[in-house]
Amino acid sequence: MGCRGSSEQKQREWKPLEDRSCTDVPWLIIFTLFCVGMAGIAGFSIYTGAASRLISGYDSYGNTCGQKNSKIQGVELSGRDQTDNKYVFFLDPCNIDILNRKIKSMALCVSRCPDRELKTYTDIKKFALQNGSELCSYDIPVSKYPSHGERSKKCPKLPVPPSKSLPVFHRCTPVDISCYAQFAEAFVTFVSDNSMLHRVVAGVMASKEIIMGLCVLALVLSIILMVVIRYISVVLVWMLTALVVLGSLGGTGVLWWLYVDHRTNLTDQTGTTPTPQQQVATDNVQALLVYAVIATVFTVILLLLLFFMRKRVALTITLFHVAGKVFTHLPLLALQPFWTFLSLMLFWVSWLGVFLFLGTTGSPVQSEETGLVEYRMSGPLQYMVWYHAVGLIWISQFILACQQMTVAGAVVTYYFTRNKSQLPMTPIVSSMLRLARYHLGTVAKGSFIITLVEIPRLILTYIHNQLKGKENACARCMLKACICCLWCLKKCLTYLNQNAYTATAINSTGFCTSACDAFVILVENALRVATINTVGDFVLFLGKVLIVSCTAFVGVLSLNYQRDYTVWVLPLLIVCLFSWLVAHCFLSVFEIVVDVLFLCFAVDTKHNDGSPGREFYMDKALMEFVENSKKMARRDRPETDGDGGEMKPTTHGGGTFA
Repeated sequence: MGCRGSSEQKQREWKPLEDRSCTDVPWLIIFTLFCVGMAGIAGFSIYTGAASRLISGYDSYGNTCGQKNSKIQGVELSGRDQTDNKYVFFLDPCNIDILNRKIKSMALCVSRCPDRELKTYTDIKKFALQNGSELCSYDIPVSKYPSHGERSKKCPKLPVPPSKSLPVFHRCTPVDISCYAQFAEAFVTFVSDNSMLHRVVAGVMASKEIIMGLCVLALVLSIILMVVIRYISVVLVWMLTALVVLGSLGGTGVLWWLYVDHRTNLTDQTGTTPTPQQQVATDNVQALLVYAVIATVFTVILLLLLFFMRKRVALTITLFHVAGKVFTHLPLLALQPFWTFLSLMLFWVSWLGVFLFLGTTGSPVQSEETGLVEYRMSGPLQYMVWYHAVGLIWISQFILACQQMTVAGAVVTYYFTRNKSQLPMTPIVSSMLRLARYHLGTVAKGSFIITLVEIPRLILTYIHNQLKGKENACARCMLKACICCLWCLKKCLTYLNQNAYTATAINSTGFCTSACDAFVILVENALRVATINTVGDFVLFLGKVLIVSCTAFVGVLSLNYQRDYTVWVLPLLIVCLFSWLVAHCFLSVFEIVVDVLFLCFAVDTKHNDGSPGREFYMDKALMEFVENSKKMARRDRPETDGDGGEMKPTTHGGGTFA
């Protein structure tokens, strides 16, 4: 189960797609047992009655609505027969605790929700006599509603708004949305009055067809961009390079011009009596000098890096070109975000349902402050919540890792198949089958490593949010630094895991061996990796911006044509957010394809040199890049041997080709 040493790596050779065996089987067993534990928690929460309390609800005395109840020791009004009272009614439904996300109000089981506004206690009494639905506490007779001394505490807050029952969860919910103005303002801070909120909601409802159409447009644009990016990558990359160079040179020039201008003005003022304004001007001149020197150093370093990495930028462009060809040969790659999103949504919905069941599992506890009953977990039950939370992270990471392994397997098959006409009928399906048969243990192990980093990061984030405004500046800085470091570690491990999955797809080795192999390859090609991850990521970012901009532009035209409403803010925000998420999902698959192609290319150039018996597997475009690199290497290093002949550059090894 641990990582093995490097002796095996030195003796073993890469054999793409030749041998296939099961990897990391112990971790598959551990993950299976963990999933069985998750299923056990779900069954326990349903069996203990938590599901009925969640769906039917319970009152403030521990009685579950819609059924007979047992007596709770120490609670006088518990153990009531609530078979006819199927709905939960809150005496003050608008008293919302935003921090704890719950209603701070006494709850009762009633037979009917009030369907009209009740302005006085007499109206409440008449409603109870007419419908048999008692809206005050059980210990207050209906006849005493208008005159009882504790009616302000044990009867609804006046006026009682009309309400309806939720379709599945039997809670009486106020019909008027203005009741939740305070809650809405906590999330929508720009809403200052209810009319604004109503206009925004009306705008969304009136434009729902346009919103759906624009979301489909973002989906189509993302798929088209993945195919055509091979043709525009050259323009995007060199446009980016030109903008960066011009921006750095222009910024440096402006800083030096400002420095000279301020220094000239300061020199003209010398000889006069020093004033506070002159001291400020002197400080500004010194600051501008520092900024100009820093900008100059940065610009020089940037230009040198661009000069020495220009050939590696060409590799990035070539990889983007080949990645576009991969999508034309493997069109089912475009469906990967769909099944991943569907799998995550199904898991998250089921996880949330079990979490809500767990929230009502436990023993009834009477609050010392209010005397009301709440169900709280104690003892071993508390650990179920933590186990369930770990399951959320691990299984979510497992699903994402399955997508990475599936894409890697399909791209590896494409790359290392010399005759593309001999590709499997559906390489994606073949990759999924190989994953399910051989490599689920590797995926489970890699996702668990990410989970180990994610858990402390989330805990520290939760602590930071809970202590916001209470901790001192030093503690706040330390927490943020730790959170940032863990986030960076997670990003690095995610990238290494992805390359480890690619190595597993190539050579069918365990996670640790694959991670070591991939790490060695990445270190040997560090400059190439840096170029691809900077230039390539920015090109993909520009692609996302392009999709969002086009979708937003069409959205503005469509909303301008449809004039049934006046507020465009929320519909456009929804469209832009969804288009960004869609573009991110699809272009992240494109990014995975580029990374997999690069690792395959690095392995190919390291173990093959194009000679008979050691032919390259690479695409024609990559082959042209290698040939151009050879020519440039010969031109740049015209060394001669002892006989005066020109020495040939070594072609075995990835370090030869820049």
